[in-house]
Amino acid sequence: MTNNKTKGIFFIILSAFFFALMNLFVRLSGDLPPMQKSFFRNLVALAFAVIVLLRTEEKFQFNHKNLPQLIARATFGTLGILCNYYAIDHLVLSDASMLNKLSPFFAILVSYFYLKEKVTPVQISAVIIAFLGALCIIKPGFSSMNSFPALIGALGGLGAGTAYTMVRKLSLNGERGPFIVFFFSAFSCLFCLPYLIFAYHPMTFQQLGFLLLAGLSAAGGQFSITAAYANAPAREISVFDYSQIIFAALFGFLFLQQIPDTLSVVGYLIICGTSVAMFFYNQKHTS
Repeated sequence: MTNNKTKGIFFIILSAFFFALMNLFVRLSGDLPPMQKSFFRNLVALAFAVIVLLRTEEKFQFNHKNLPQLIARATFGTLGILCNYYAIDHLVLSDASMLNKLSPFFAILVSYFYLKEKVTPVQISAVIIAFLGALCIIKPGFSSMNSFPALIGALGGLGAGTAYTMVRKLSLNGERGPFIVFFFSAFSCLFCLPYLIFAYHPMTFQQLGFLLLAGLSAAGGQFSITAAYANAPAREISVFDYSQIIFAALFGFLFLQQIPDTLSVVGYLIICGTSVAMFFYNQKHTS
């Protein structure tokens, strides 16, 4: 059990790094519609998933009883991506990433009501504290000019949190991680394809390159997050997903010359401190 929790923590931090890198490349790709960015992002992840599945004995077989959860995972995941990409284009990178990282908070709630997973007072308190730390960072994004993008970013967090809960449910039902990634990526590409056909925006080779890099990063993030929730329940590892804000702040400073204010730094420290405290709590209370 302890080994599975450790794996879950490792994979969720790894996914946070990949998703922060993805957000950077999405921002660097310039002024393109979120639908178009999402299509190319998921196209690369889809290719990776197909390659992985072709190397397995089961290929594209899946349990048809899991179809409702697969559709729910893909629907909420697509909503999360589109909202996140809109926020990335209209907010400071670290603020947009933090809004999306409200997903663990929503994942805790959805897991409690949908999966009936028990949550201890200490665990729910840690997520609430991390959420308060997130508010310190979100604060600059709630000016009158940025209130709508911030709201869209928070909606993206809800979509992502619900999607990750579905990943946990699918894993408990025995569905393979690569197929979950394949189904989601294929669903998102098909959803965005009509827009791409009728409202395509011409891209430079540089923009295409950044989007392909975003897709590679997204593939790493998708496989990592799927492995994370397959190894441990949301209540025990989701708080570590907040580590993405650290990576986002670092990338924003190095590549976009964005410097977070003092209140944002306080939020980072609160989130990191909560993550470390939760790690030791989980280690101590594992039977």
